[in-house]
Amino acid sequence: MNLRRDVFQAIADPTRRAILLLVTSHSMTAGAIASNFDTARPTVSKHLQILTECELLEQEQNGREIYYHINAGKMKEVADFIEPFRTLWEDRFTALETIMKTYKSK
Repeated sequence: MNLRRDVFQAIADPTRRAILLLVTSHSMTAGAIASNFDTARPTVSKHLQILTECELLEQEQNGREIYYHINAGKMKEVADFIEPFRTLWEDRFTALETIMKTYKSK
């Protein structure tokens, strides 16, 4: 894996997030993935390479075709990392809502 790339750099790009969403329900070939974008196929191939290097996608050879599918374990690692931040913000919004309700009733 390229040391300069990490999971969060990979998912920072909107095209790569769209690719991840595409392959969540079923495996797809690079051509099938590329057909969903208005960019050149080599551009999509580069995105697939980055997602694969970061282990967010896995490749599976089936005959002459390579299918890409989501690596659920790696996605769970990302979700587990983000979870404490989500909880923190939910707690802050709940506290703010309580203050606003108190202010509104006065």
